[in-house]
Amino acid sequence: MSSALPPSAGHGSFREGADAEAEILRPVVGYVPTPQPVVRRRRSFWATAPATYVLVGINCAVFFAMLLHGVSAVSPTADQLMFWGANNAGAVLNSGQWWRIVTAMFVHGGMIHLATNMWCLWNLGLLAEPLIGWIGVTSAYVLTGAAGNLLSTFYSWYSYPDARFTPGGIGFPPGVGASGAVFGIAGALIILLKSKRLPVPPDELKRLRKSVIYFAAINLVIGFSVNVGTQYMGSGLRIDNMAHLGGFSCGLLFAAPLVPRLGSTKSLFETRLRIALTLVAGLLVLFSFYLAQLPG
Repeated sequence: MSSALPPSAGHGSFREGADAEAEILRPVVGYVPTPQPVVRRRRSFWATAPATYVLVGINCAVFFAMLLHGVSAVSPTADQLMFWGANNAGAVLNSGQWWRIVTAMFVHGGMIHLATNMWCLWNLGLLAEPLIGWIGVTSAYVLTGAAGNLLSTFYSWYSYPDARFTPGGIGFPPGVGASGAVFGIAGALIILLKSKRLPVPPDELKRLRKSVIYFAAINLVIGFSVNVGTQYMGSGLRIDNMAHLGGFSCGLLFAAPLVPRLGSTKSLFETRLRIALTLVAGLLVLFSFYLAQLPG
């Protein structure tokens, strides 16, 4: 027996017809209604990783705003980068412009610099967001990026002693880019992907974790190698390796108290996330107070 449905019936009519058929044949011994497929609505890309999309969008928006105001797309000047919020040890420690610790992680020194950082942020963010949520990714980006810029400030202050008394900190090189935060997310992933709570085959987790470790190691080696070459040649590209190391180390610390959101209860995950945020934010504040007391 089949239900009498007009050829133009929609999904709702089909379900009603199937229910009617089940009611008619329920008394028949051995009849089992055919289970109807459940159609699941596919989640949008935005819903899967909103923080990653927003962070990439903000970085790109800042760069496009720079271009609209006449900044070079290939090689912005130091003054242009400073105007848009670059980190600078003199400006931070002599002039009290601590906001540069945050703004610098959204400013980039050219199109290639932006593209490489956003490619890394995109891939690492899409991997991290299911594990720590949008709050976790946003917090990791800001906190580890700030840690990298604070360590860079500390290193610059002692690397350029003659620049400490120059007006506006012009003797210090400007520091820009999201790479410190990118290294921070990579560090957090190295810890999180080791968790046995994740409902993922161990071999797959091991493969993903190795990929992140190789990414961090290779890029750190490249960064130090480039700087050695620049110092030897007397000119060339300069990479802020202290920002990378600071962000990476902070990422490891940030993830240490965490449990991945997948495979954990909501209450446990949120409690551990609050602990991580409090711990890292507190340490960064203490380090900032220490930097503020550095002798001139």
